[in-house]
Amino acid sequence: MLTHVVLMKFADPADAPTAKALLEGLTGRVGQIRGMTVGLDVVRSDVSYDLCLVTTHASVEELRGYQDHPAHREVASWLRPRLAARAVVDHEG
Repeated sequence: MLTHVVLMKFADPADAPTAKALLEGLTGRVGQIRGMTVGLDVVRSDVSYDLCLVTTHASVEELRGYQDHPAHREVASWLRPRLAARAVVDHEG
């Protein structure tokens, strides 16, 4: 199993709830998603990111299929111009 973790910091943190809803809307639409959790930061410290996305996939190929899926690309095109920073970790386990 491959776990895909993305931390997002928005130029305007008010965009985070909309991003959460858009990302959660991918479940059921993108078959390569085996599991998904989307959380919003509640502490808002100086080092906090606004949103954490965790998805699970059966393989690296499935992760790539998720990333290339038209529904994911549509959400990503909404996200990208609003992001101030992003960090990604993909790990097995």
